Amino acid sequence: MLDPNMQTQLKRYLANLREPIELVASLDDSEKSAQTRELLTEIAALHDMVSASFDGTHARKPSFIIRRASDAQRWVRFAGLPMGHEFTSLVLALLWAGGHPPKIDADLIEQVRALEGDFEFEMFFSLSCHNCPDVVQALTLMALENPRITATLIEGGTFQDEVEERGVLAVPATFLNGESFYNGKMELAEILSKLDSGADDKAAEKLNAKDPFEVLIIGGGPAGAAAGVYTARKGFRTGIAAERFGGQLQDTLGIENLPGTSYTEGPKLSDDLKKQVADNAIDMMDLARATQIKPASKAGGMHEVVMANGAVLKSRAIILATGARWRNLGVPGEAEYRNKGVAYCPHCDGPLFKGKRIAVIGGGNSGVEAAIDLAGIVGHVTLIEFDTKLRADEVLQRKLRSMPNVAIITNGQTTEILGDGSRVNGLVLKDRASNEERTIELEGVFVQIGLVPNTEWLRETDLELSKFGEIVVDDHGATNLPGIYAAGDCTTVKDKQIVVAMGSGATAGLGAFDYLIRNEPVEEVAQAA
Repeated sequence: MLDPNMQTQLKRYLANLREPIELVASLDDSEKSAQTRELLTEIAALHDMVSASFDGTHARKPSFIIRRASDAQRWVRFAGLPMGHEFTSLVLALLWAGGHPPKIDADLIEQVRALEGDFEFEMFFSLSCHNCPDVVQALTLMALENPRITATLIEGGTFQDEVEERGVLAVPATFLNGESFYNGKMELAEILSKLDSGADDKAAEKLNAKDPFEVLIIGGGPAGAAAGVYTARKGFRTGIAAERFGGQLQDTLGIENLPGTSYTEGPKLSDDLKKQVADNAIDMMDLARATQIKPASKAGGMHEVVMANGAVLKSRAIILATGARWRNLGVPGEAEYRNKGVAYCPHCDGPLFKGKRIAVIGGGNSGVEAAIDLAGIVGHVTLIEFDTKLRADEVLQRKLRSMPNVAIITNGQTTEILGDGSRVNGLVLKDRASNEERTIELEGVFVQIGLVPNTEWLRETDLELSKFGEIVVDDHGATNLPGIYAAGDCTTVKDKQIVVAMGSGATAGLGAFDYLIRNEPVEEVAQAA
């Protein structure tokens, strides 16, 4: 199961084990069980503190638990093979069970240990889902730190019958004590905020205790990270408050148009940016959502940003880099069947539609790339474009047209998504030339029709927004309010691309630098007078 390179790497990691660990597998006669046996045998052979046994009696087969030999009450179960994006999760589970300390905020670990009650988590993932590892790793940590928490992490492709039975049509899908808990990516702090009623108050207390910043950036995508690096390197006390560091990068796989980088993936690029932010001593406040901005009354004064948990952050200059999100179709049935056949991430959810009929809405680069990826997994793809022609790059169009299980419909408008109450079973399509409507039977709809700026929370301010809700900026990234700058996909910058966002972030950072050196803090001016 493990090639020589993987074995070498894993052996090096296992050298960090401090206590013996046990792998206990429940297997049957299937091929996946044979692969599981092979994997665990190979792992056990790499370190004398790891033992593997195959006498488990759990109903889910193949599955195996990882536990510390001295404490059988703390364990995590993997059902199916945790390879692909989840191999790192497997490695971390081995290390944490073996006493290697996790690189997690100590306050969060204490919150996990202090949770009262019994929590039985089950979480479905797919091997191609780049959002799933965060949830897998968070639940793994919780199960290994608190004996009243269990986590069973299920690879949906191996347990397809259970996926069907429980109506799992989007991953990550998390259940708690048998009931649906959350669909989508969650980090440890988010899970704790749902379980611990005092989590938000604790987070607010930490934010309120922070000294005022010279530059505060709202948003942690490519634009926000670039802006932060530029202002921090100018010597200014810089903070980044992000609802989700990385932004859309976390939902992007192949990136091949970033100069100097032939190929990378969004989550990796996000991790690289996060490391660079840390290297520049920027105060990183993740999972921090801004809800209100109170501009300073005069140049050089303190702006205030109110967070969702009630905390207030202050700064002499602010850079808004809140990014954008996928645009909804806005038709009947879309909201009702979200995560029940309506999906927005083909990489995460595509494997759940193996062999089925699906539609992709949108003929730009994102839509055509999604259709190409899905065509290799699903039974049939119908690509629907509102315009009279596809808008994707010609090279992508040629690839799509070469695929035998793809149908392309242009000048088509999706007017309704249909379902049986529990999942999607079709959509209504109108021919924009003839106005005739017809129903297409299918099991999934992937929406890829562009972006909406994350600026709703700014509409009640004096900040100038375009008719599309974008923040209006000049060539220096400045808004109409002194000391407030903006960058990236949330602005009127024309092209919504990673490299453009990075450039606009740098521009806004330099603009904020120029503002700060030309405007003394009003508090200092008052004292001098």
